[in-house]
Amino acid sequence: MKKIITVSAATAFLLGASVMAVAEIKSLRGDLPLDAKPKPPAKARVISQTGGFKRAWKQQPPLIPHRIDKERITLNENSCLRCHAPDTYKAEKAPMISRTHFADPQNPSDANLMRNRWFCNQCHVPQVEADPLVENVFGR
Repeated sequence: MKKIITVSAATAFLLGASVMAVAEIKSLRGDLPLDAKPKPPAKARVISQTGGFKRAWKQQPPLIPHRIDKERITLNENSCLRCHAPDTYKAEKAPMISRTHFADPQNPSDANLMRNRWFCNQCHVPQVEADPLVENVFGR
């Protein structure tokens, strides 16, 4: 009987504590009801930088130093190739796609570009003027 009372008391305590914890949780939606449409966030301004950005770590994919909102990447089209393809990069004064993106790195060509590297913005992203989402405590 003592065991049942102890277990019941512990269960009641845990339920009470969890209800109190739930009461302290604040939604990222604020006071907005679930069925209401949220206001879209303000669009951040893309930072354009001649010469590109310094990499944060050795193997980081290079950041895109220009706007890409008008670029088009589909299964059949990749507008990044207009400037960054092996045949056009010199005339466009743009960096060439890395040789690691080609099936035969010694002979890079549009036809030789690996399909799993086709969607550039899967790894390469532009920079925007935005406040950090969380405080950076790296290296403290």
